[in-house]
Amino acid sequence: MRRRLTIAILAVVVGSLLVASAGSLFLVRRAAVSTAESEITAQAQTIGAAVSNHDIGLQRTLNVLRRVGDYETLDVVGLNADGTFATLPSPVTPGLANPGALQNGNAVVGNVRNTVFALVPVALDASQRTQFGVGAQQVPVLVVTRHITSPVNGLPYFLLVAAGAVAVAAAVAAFLARRISAPLVRAVATTRHIAEGDLHARVDVRHEDYPELVELAHAINAMAESLERARGLERQFLLSVSHELRTPLTSIRGYADALHEGMTDDVAGAVAVIGAEARRLERIVQDLLDLARLDARRFSLHPERVDCAEVVAGVVEGFRPEAAGLGIELASAVDTGAGAGLWVDADPDRLAQIVANLVENALKFAATRIEVGAILVGATPPVVTLWVADDGPGIAPGDLPHIFERHFTSDRVSARKVGTGLGLAIVAELAAAMGAGVRADSPVAGGRGTRIVLSIRAAPAPAPAPAGGAVRDADPTPRR
Repeated sequence: MRRRLTIAILAVVVGSLLVASAGSLFLVRRAAVSTAESEITAQAQTIGAAVSNHDIGLQRTLNVLRRVGDYETLDVVGLNADGTFATLPSPVTPGLANPGALQNGNAVVGNVRNTVFALVPVALDASQRTQFGVGAQQVPVLVVTRHITSPVNGLPYFLLVAAGAVAVAAAVAAFLARRISAPLVRAVATTRHIAEGDLHARVDVRHEDYPELVELAHAINAMAESLERARGLERQFLLSVSHELRTPLTSIRGYADALHEGMTDDVAGAVAVIGAEARRLERIVQDLLDLARLDARRFSLHPERVDCAEVVAGVVEGFRPEAAGLGIELASAVDTGAGAGLWVDADPDRLAQIVANLVENALKFAATRIEVGAILVGATPPVVTLWVADDGPGIAPGDLPHIFERHFTSDRVSARKVGTGLGLAIVAELAAAMGAGVRADSPVAGGRGTRIVLSIRAAPAPAPAPAGGAVRDADPTPRR
């Protein structure tokens, strides 16, 4: 990579030099030609005025000017009435000389390769015409040509300067390639270690690295830390699920063996325990399937206009016997405004599943009381807020941001084994799928308690059903 980067930088420098050189040669030549044309035009007009002065020796004047003026040609030629010339010095051609302009008394200037020329009509007397062989019917024209130096003549000096520039560019390119490639090589090596399973690998960040490469290193290190943490949580999750599965299986097997061997007289009690543990296994498996469906986005949502007050009431009634068996008061606090209901657009079964999971989670930690409530908050737009609050020990501040993560296990100690421990992760996934938000507040009062709040956009109440129309029967049992 370092070699390719060095070659790329050198190629850019050499290419820039070539383009700059070609452009410079073109512009310098254009400037030289333009300057020479302006100078030779002014000189030709001055010489023409001097030639037209019949009081001076014309031939002697031209001879002196040839010696001191560095002209290739300085002569007078005759222009015929038909636009032809008696003679014309090379490299000037009749087409370039523009006879029409000369016959009208105008000067003509131009260039041929590295020669600039100027043609100026002059006034000569008979003796002067005879000296230059210009006939009486011809127009005397002063022809002045000069060679201009080509910029290419300075090419050796330019090549010397270019060689120095390329040498400096090579040194700079090698330095930059080393500065840029070294952090990338370290990053590649670290990511290779991470891909091979070494999640403890980190990219070494040095103070001389460029800020963008430092950001890349920090991003890779953050990714490695996240993967390492995820692996730890996954292992913890697998251990937790294994324990959750092993406990009911052990009870089922123990009671089944006792019944098979006739070692218990309380058959009904043993059957009841086996049935309860089987249902617990069913809930664990169902929660795992729900998480798998949520990951694969294969769960179904059938949103419709639903009254949150009815959903809360159905869930509370469904859990009331279980709460009573645990000695927990399960209270409902629903504020429907003027009795108009708390309407939202959501899947009623999934919404009931969310509330049921929150109640099930609260049953694990509540000391004496759980409150399930719902209220319409007059925000813009209005929002229906559902909450489940318990009077348990609360959640540690460090655990609060992570309780909706599927692999997270809180350090809170609970003597109850209710649910699977996956309910809050399912709540977060379902809430996001329905466009709702969920949060946890702890402590609630007196340094204790936890309140988990679900917020979902409110919807207007549906139009009354026509007389004799079918009415959907509310199913108070949440779907698992």
